[in-house]
Amino acid sequence: MYGKLHSACLYGIDGVLIEVETDLSNGLPQTSIIGLPDSAIREAVERVRAAIKNCGYQYPLQRITINLAPADLRKEGSSFDLAIAIGLLMTSGQLVLPPQERTLVVGELALDGSIRSVPGILSMVDLAKRQGFTSVLLPLDNVEEASLIRGIQVFGIRHLQDIAPENPDQPSNSVGIPNNSNAGPVVLKNYAHLAAPITDKTHKMADRKTRQTPLFADDYSDVLGQHHVKRALMIAAAGMHNILLVGPPGTGKTMLIKRLPSILPPLSEDEALEVTKVLSAAGKLKEAPQGLIADRPFRSPHHTISTSGLIGGGGIPKPGEVSLAHRGILFLDELPEFQRQVLEVLRQPLEDRTVTISRARAAFTFPAQFMLACSMNPCPCGYLSAHSEEQRCICSPARVAAYRAKISGPLLDRIDLQVEVPPPGEWRKSAASPSSEEMQAKVIHAHQIQATRYAKSSVRWNSQLSGTLLRRTIHLPQEAEQLLEQTLQTLNLSMRAHDRIIKMAQTIADLDHEGEIVTAHVAEAIQYRQLDLNLF
Repeated sequence: MYGKLHSACLYGIDGVLIEVETDLSNGLPQTSIIGLPDSAIREAVERVRAAIKNCGYQYPLQRITINLAPADLRKEGSSFDLAIAIGLLMTSGQLVLPPQERTLVVGELALDGSIRSVPGILSMVDLAKRQGFTSVLLPLDNVEEASLIRGIQVFGIRHLQDIAPENPDQPSNSVGIPNNSNAGPVVLKNYAHLAAPITDKTHKMADRKTRQTPLFADDYSDVLGQHHVKRALMIAAAGMHNILLVGPPGTGKTMLIKRLPSILPPLSEDEALEVTKVLSAAGKLKEAPQGLIADRPFRSPHHTISTSGLIGGGGIPKPGEVSLAHRGILFLDELPEFQRQVLEVLRQPLEDRTVTISRARAAFTFPAQFMLACSMNPCPCGYLSAHSEEQRCICSPARVAAYRAKISGPLLDRIDLQVEVPPPGEWRKSAASPSSEEMQAKVIHAHQIQATRYAKSSVRWNSQLSGTLLRRTIHLPQEAEQLLEQTLQTLNLSMRAHDRIIKMAQTIADLDHEGEIVTAHVAEAIQYRQLDLNLF
C-alpha cells in the first residue's frame, strides 16, 4: 500500500516542495523516516502515533516507511507532521482525499491531535501557488498569514479530527471523538466542511498610500537645529546611502537616526512581500498580520551581537539582522563598541546586497538590501570635538587612534556620508524646522526620479549603481571632474570613494530637482566625507 502527499519546508527563506511518500508492508511493526530528516522530523513518529490514536483512528501495525523527497536535501522542522498523519490514514484506508484537489499540507501535530502553527508559512504558500496547487491545508493560526497570497484557497484546521466531516450516526469513543476504526473509510469529496476558505474579498492587504506621520510619532520637526544633519539624512534616504553620525554625547545622534524611518517611502507591494517572507521565515510574525508589512524595517541590534546573529547562521542557517533589515535600515549605535570581527562581516553584504552562508551540504543565500546607519563618539571620552572649557577631551592621541582603529578603513570606505553632529545651536523649536512629512515628500519625489531613470534595469536607487551602468548613466561637467580628481589626489581616496561621491552627487541633484549634476553637487558630496577629510 502506497500513498503520496505534498508538503513543504524552508530552505533559507524560500519554500521547498517536499513529497511525503508512505508505504505499508508486511513485517514487524516499525516506522522509519528516510530522506535526510533532522531530529524534529524523526520525533514526528511519536507525535503522529499519539495524535492518530487520540483522534479515534488506528495507527497501522505494519512496517511503515516514510520517504521525504528529494532525498538528497536535508530537511528540518515540524511542518511535515500533518502530511505524515494524513498520508498514513490515507494509505491504511481510513481516509480518502478529494481526487480532483491538488493540495499542499503543512502543520505540526500535538499529542491530542491539535494542529500547531509553523514558521515560514508565507514562503510555502507562495511556492504552492507558483507550482500550480489549488488549495492549502494548514494550521488555523497560520491562516491570516497565508491569506496574504492571492489566487489559492487556504483552509485552516484546528484539529486532526476536523479533516473528517461530522457524522452524528458514527460511534464515538470514551472522549466523545468519532471512532473511525469501527466504520468504513471517510471519503472526502471536497474541503467544504472545513473552515471557510479565505477569498480575495477577505484578504487584508496593507494600504499602499503614502503614510502620514501621526501626531504622536517621532518627527524631525521636534529636533532643535541640526539642519545640516537633517539634510544629510534626507540625502541618505533619497538614495539609500549609508550614513555615519559622529559627535559628542547628548547631541542627538541616536534621536536623529531613529527618526529616519519617518521620511522613507512605504514599501512597494513586491518589496512588502519580500520583507514579510523574511520575517515569516525567521519566525517573527508571531501575531496574525493585518496585511503585508507596509513600513520599512528598522533593526537596532545590541553591540554584544555575535557574527551569526548579525549575518545569520546555524546548522541550517536562519536570517540574521542584515536580512531582517532587508529593504530598510540597520542601525548600529556606538559603532566602535561592536567587536571588530563582527563589523568586518558587513563588508560583503554592503557590496553584494546578499548574504551567502555555505555549509558542507549546501549554500544558503539571504537578501540583504539595507541602508547602514551608524553613530559614534569622536573619541573614548566623547568630547574631542566639543567646544567648551567644561567638556574638554582627556584622551591621548594614541587612545583616539586606537578607538577609531576599531573601524577598519575598508568598512569606513563603504559609508557614503560621514557627518559631524555638534551640540545644537538652538534651544527652542523653530518654525523653519522641516517636518518629517515635508522631508518625506522630497525623498519620495527623488525616488520617483530614480525609478524613471532606471526603469529598464534592476537598479532602484543611485546607491546601487556600479561599473558600466554608472559610467553610462551619470556624466560630470568638466569643472566637477577636475574638482573630484583634485580631491582624490589630495586625500588619497580610493576608487570606491570616487564612485560613491559621484552617486551621492546624483542623489543631491535629484533632491534639488535638477536633471544634471553641477559642480555644487559634487562639492557638497565631498564635504560629507568628513572622516576622510580629517575634519574632527
